[in-house]
Amino acid sequence: MRIMTVSAVLFDVDGVLLDSTAAHRRIWNAWSQSRGLDAEKVWSLTHGRRPEDTVGLAAPHLDPAAERLVLDQLLHQELDAFPAVENAAWLLAGLPRNAWAIVTSGDRTSVHARFAVVGLPLPTVQIFGSDVTEAKPAPECYVLAAAALGVEPSMCLVVEDSPAGVAAGKAAGCQVAGLTTTHAAADLQPADLVFTSLAETADYLAKSGLFVDR
Repeated sequence: MRIMTVSAVLFDVDGVLLDSTAAHRRIWNAWSQSRGLDAEKVWSLTHGRRPEDTVGLAAPHLDPAAERLVLDQLLHQELDAFPAVENAAWLLAGLPRNAWAIVTSGDRTSVHARFAVVGLPLPTVQIFGSDVTEAKPAPECYVLAAAALGVEPSMCLVVEDSPAGVAAGKAAGCQVAGLTTTHAAADLQPADLVFTSLAETADYLAKSGLFVDR
């Protein structure tokens, strides 16, 4: 594997730092059932997207803003159901605080609460769904994160678990690593790299000189 120069790491949150699949599946299943929608079809539209964007795709006859409030209520009931992905705390502890960011379609309040529950640190740069006009798969979120860190996108490694996130990172001009926590490697093309765990991610970043095992 060719080791590329990396000056900063831009992490997605759900599926990368937090194991949110089971909780999100319960939320979307409950919402789909209450709206008479096909839960499997709705679930396929959720990955990497803001809830209101998923609503717009799955049920264009509904008001995305109103449905977002319903989904937020369901989300609040799942606060304790978002454990950290294995090795997440160790990986983040080994990165300089000014050399990584979180870039998520989620909202600030929920992400902060979940990080506090599991003891994950928060970086200086944090980009949320409300910070962008166009969410993933549009590149805006990753362009903003790179600019906030003062790093060219080409020197950033995006770590993503969803096709929409991979597409966003590539469109922003970043290097992209697909993490196979929620999708198969084939679904994460055209990622530059594919990792099966955060331990593999840390090993790569150590070889690039950014991660230091503590």
